[in-house]
Amino acid sequence: MRAWVKACFALTALSMWFGQALPAQAQTSDLVSKTAFRVCADPANYPVSTEDGSGYENQLAELIAAKLELPVQYVWFPQATGFIRNTLTAKRCDVVIGYAQGHELVQNTNHYYTSAYALIVPMDSDLAQVDRLNDPALKGRKIGIVAGTPPAAHMARNGLIGQAKPYNLFVDRRVESPAIDMLDDLQSGDIDAAILWGPLGGPLVKADYPDFKVIPMVKEELPPRLFYRITMGVRQGEKVWQRQLNSLIRRNQDEINAVLAEAGVPLVNDLGTEVLDLSQ
Repeated sequence: MRAWVKACFALTALSMWFGQALPAQAQTSDLVSKTAFRVCADPANYPVSTEDGSGYENQLAELIAAKLELPVQYVWFPQATGFIRNTLTAKRCDVVIGYAQGHELVQNTNHYYTSAYALIVPMDSDLAQVDRLNDPALKGRKIGIVAGTPPAAHMARNGLIGQAKPYNLFVDRRVESPAIDMLDDLQSGDIDAAILWGPLGGPLVKADYPDFKVIPMVKEELPPRLFYRITMGVRQGEKVWQRQLNSLIRRNQDEINAVLAEAGVPLVNDLGTEVLDLSQ
């Protein structure tokens, strides 16, 4: 009987130890692939991510995967409604390369860059020196804006919405590209200026619209804010994976900055008040 009691006690102790140790492991690193750097991405979000690998987030994925000594493996899904649910949350992949800090759908790593919305105009336009949406030069001008984005509130405050041309926010980029449509309209003269998220508009201008000027909007003082810190997104609770990526970001920040700068992403300081010049 005494031996049986000791055996039961030992089994109970083991079950308590495993109950404390194993679930925590299973909820963190065990859900992350050990054989590939599995990236959740939009296949048609040029110039950010593309199925042919030409986007700058593709380059960042290759950079991080090389540091991990793993191959990149993609799960493609349009970055619209249901993107996180059908990719990261479904455990089909382990990281979203670019995600705004503070969003509750994911657990954010430390941010690896900060950027802002930008006003885009032809270089030879009389609007080329405008850097605030309350500038009188914008009165009566037709400005392209993605409906529902933060700059629309600033436009409304300054009486610019009435003549604005709206573009859709949630789209399947495989069949519709609001940013490219907007810049094409600017090139044709259908609109006088465009407002786009800098990490989208900046690289598009650098690659395909060399006669345009990108002006990051860092001088707006009233809410809503127009700058965002960008992180990598992982599943909630995966602290081990989050810390590993934080370490990789910290140790490879210069290489990350180089990829972003080469792509044409406008980088600003963490407070969104100053454009950074990485050429110095």
